[in-house]
Amino acid sequence: MNAPVFELREVEKVYQVSRPGGLLRREKRALHALDGVRLTIRAGASVAIVGESGSGKSTLLRVLLGLTPPSQGQAFYKGRPVTEIRAEGTGFAREVAMVYQDARGSLDPRMTVGALISEALRHFGICSPAEEPARIAALLSRVGLPAEAAERYPAALSGGQVRRVAIARALASNPSVLVADEAVSGLDVSTQAQLLNLLRRLRAEMGLTLVFITHDLGVASYLCDEIAIMYLGRIVETGPTNAVLTDPAHPYARALRRAAPEFFAPISDPLPGEIPSPLDLPRGCRFAGRCTQAAQDCRGTDPALMRLKYPSGAGRAVACLHPLTRTND
Repeated sequence: MNAPVFELREVEKVYQVSRPGGLLRREKRALHALDGVRLTIRAGASVAIVGESGSGKSTLLRVLLGLTPPSQGQAFYKGRPVTEIRAEGTGFAREVAMVYQDARGSLDPRMTVGALISEALRHFGICSPAEEPARIAALLSRVGLPAEAAERYPAALSGGQVRRVAIARALASNPSVLVADEAVSGLDVSTQAQLLNLLRRLRAEMGLTLVFITHDLGVASYLCDEIAIMYLGRIVETGPTNAVLTDPAHPYARALRRAAPEFFAPISDPLPGEIPSPLDLPRGCRFAGRCTQAAQDCRGTDPALMRLKYPSGAGRAVACLHPLTRTND
């Protein structure tokens, strides 16, 4: 089994949020963005982190990358605290490349595509100035853009082309890990499919570890071998993507799947019930108020993420007191 690249151990992230508390003072409340998160991402894996808005995906990503320290617990990169590694220099930034959700906003509009990529090459000392033009052309070719795209500015590019430039720039450092945050959202289905095929090919060719943040189950199913489903700051189910989406063990995972009967199509019906406020979380399972399977003990006991014990649950874990099971097990 490959060694862990990232590992989160009982990670919590709590923000103190002010709200009016009378005329003369402001009361502070604790907002639990992450609560007891455990996650292991091994070398060469492709992992989708999925959940509704407000589930904690972005906060998890920031902790994973060492951009935000956890309030409790530990975040590791290759067995060492990620914040410690980031403080040592550019090694982490060279190995772990990021493709942002707002790809256009991440590119300086005053710089040409070639200048944007060469900036990354120089920052990490990848090649000499004389070798830059050939290296830029090779990177553009790798992401499906012509060499002459180096002379263009981001404003002259389509949404799909901008995403390709962002990927090329991320690959400039020869990373071993690629992290993408909603990297194909907001694009038409055809362009999404092209970019997903590109990411699959790049992962295979370069042996990348891929971490993909998405709210789209179709994207998760097509691109990633493993999935982690989040709800209100918790990971509620993990395992092989196809197994989890075909035979979900957590009622929330099943509800998400039923709300998206066709992959790469808008969710037709919202999940029933109201999402509890992270400032006032209920006792017990935080999904119990929206769960059709909830029993009395669900209202008082907060379930931990545990390995499934039935045969079709191999390699899977679920945070549920009464996980769904297959009738033939």
